[in-house]
Amino acid sequence: MSSSVPSTGPVVRAIGAVTLVVPDLASVEAAYRDQLGFRTIARDVVDAPTAARWAAPAMAGRARAVLQPASGSPVYLQLLEAPATPGYSAMRTHGWNANEILVEDPDALAARLAASPFRIVGPPANLAFNPNIRAMQVLGPAGELVYLTRVPPGKSLFELGSARSFVDRTFIVVLGGPDADAMLAFYRDALGMPVTEPRTTRVDVLNEAWGLPPDHEIRLGIARFPASFLVEIDEYPPQAGPRPVRPGELPPGLSMVTVLVGDLGAVCAPFAAGPAVATAAPYAGRRTALVRGAAGELLELVEDAPA
Repeated sequence: MSSSVPSTGPVVRAIGAVTLVVPDLASVEAAYRDQLGFRTIARDVVDAPTAARWAAPAMAGRARAVLQPASGSPVYLQLLEAPATPGYSAMRTHGWNANEILVEDPDALAARLAASPFRIVGPPANLAFNPNIRAMQVLGPAGELVYLTRVPPGKSLFELGSARSFVDRTFIVVLGGPDADAMLAFYRDALGMPVTEPRTTRVDVLNEAWGLPPDHEIRLGIARFPASFLVEIDEYPPQAGPRPVRPGELPPGLSMVTVLVGDLGAVCAPFAAGPAVATAAPYAGRRTALVRGAAGELLELVEDAPA
């Protein structure tokens, strides 16, 4: 555990990977490859030291694939295979609930996905607070929620960048939990990230998932990286609860987010595992540690060499 306080700016640098735990790795890998243009850069089996780094010993021996977007951006999608967990579905439990990816043309992508393993749950539409941005929402082949968003050059409020391939990289991860203030405080205090005050807004896919009135609003805040990435923090309805997890495993669905940090010693949160050196792709011999946020979400911290 570290007790030091970051002296200058955020501890974090960027999102390095998003991990999905899925019941059929081969079908999910094929869907992201064939419909979204990702390419597989590694395929192996989780070894015991890696499972220990995740505080999930039962993940040892499970199949793993690492995918990279067509742009070549070093923001990876890690797929891990595990049996389906009864009682889990996207947007119904606390933790990581959506992966938002930059794309060039949501309308053309919607046509491509019409007869695919990706099911459109929110057709392409301009955002009310920034009509320059156009987004759609889909449920992926393992029931994971994915936002596919076009951000025109120079039209982002937070320097988020734009897609450099038809489907590019993760740029926002969405966290759901019971208390927006506590979740935002974790990212501010543990990782030195600037955060916004929560505001009330309507989230259509969440209202549909819970059968809430179309005009129902939730409290929503943002934790900012230095550039290119955000964490969106949603305060979920009170009937939402912790995610069911099999003993010794990672959570199902959108399981874990990997964040690059300048110095693990500057992290002001207790480590659930590590620090330890990781050698498999895409870690390349860097030190990692695992922390849990205020909603129970898993963050894998990877110590990145100074830019």
